[in-house]
Amino acid sequence: MQEMKALTVNSYLASSEITKLLDNVEYILMASPSMMVDELPIHFTIILNTSEILPEEVKPLIFEKFCRELGITATSHILSNRERIAFALTTQETPMPKHIVDDAEANTIPWTLLHIIDFLGDSEGFKEAKDGLSGWSYSYNR
Repeated sequence: MQEMKALTVNSYLASSEITKLLDNVEYILMASPSMMVDELPIHFTIILNTSEILPEEVKPLIFEKFCRELGITATSHILSNRERIAFALTTQETPMPKHIVDDAEANTIPWTLLHIIDFLGDSEGFKEAKDGLSGWSYSYNR
């Protein structure tokens, strides 16, 4: 297996740049290898382009829709909540979303509040994540 280098964060988008970036974005999908080796192999994060509080009865329906459409066959450790998201500029074409958990870090870089669905899962459609690579893709409104 080829050794992959970690992405270097060059800078973060400013608040106004985040607003512009998210214009017409429906959601962002991230997939990376799970760090919990005894659990499911892929760590998924679906970032919905909304800061609204989703009704509890709607959250599982949205989650099930994504799992069905993405061919995700098993899931665990599900978090569905509004969270702080920053956007890092790297060598990749699109800014890398970053879930900001640490309050001290949140005080140093611009972020926005978005609804995320974060979980472990498995899917045959994400071979790269199983092979140790991380990635993200933006889905735009039509």
